Amino acid sequence: MADVVSTNQFKNGMHVELDGVVWRIVEFQHVKPGKGGAFVRTKLKNLDSGAVVERTFRAGEKMARIYTETKNVQYLFDSGDEVVFMDEQNYEQIHLPHAVVEDSIEFLLPSASVQMLMVDGKPAGIQLPSSVELTVTDTEPGVRGDTVSNVTKPATLETGAVVQVPLFVVSGERIKVDPRERRYISRA
Repeated sequence: MADVVSTNQFKNGMHVELDGVVWRIVEFQHVKPGKGGAFVRTKLKNLDSGAVVERTFRAGEKMARIYTETKNVQYLFDSGDEVVFMDEQNYEQIHLPHAVVEDSIEFLLPSASVQMLMVDGKPAGIQLPSSVELTVTDTEPGVRGDTVSNVTKPATLETGAVVQVPLFVVSGERIKVDPRERRYISRA
């Protein structure tokens, strides 16, 4: 089941096993200092407890990789402590703790389809699409003449998420957002 992966092959969202526990790589950075050996600085999320830790590995260090399956599910509702999804194949409801998906849930509308990551047959999190279309519910009007390049303002979306948008975006407009990087892409 477990394959061996080197730190040089890390990708965001990959699952690895360390000390008998399954971790998801939230983010990583290869560092090559001028003196000494290269290393990889990572932020890992424990799938069981939800704890996020930072670890540093030597470049080329090997560990067990855990393969994940994906399942198409539909977001139903957030009950506060749990988030409920429905399997699109057999209509079975799947409950995930709110802490597991709290960073992703604010870009989902009810009945949105997403992919659920399964590790050993158990739900481990969700994978968001590369872009979602949402309506801006509240944003400040752009100030005329304030046209320095790349000036942005905060905008609240219909799901409650807040992203930085260009000055020309107004309330009521539909925009495309990258939910993984929490950034504005374009008008919809």
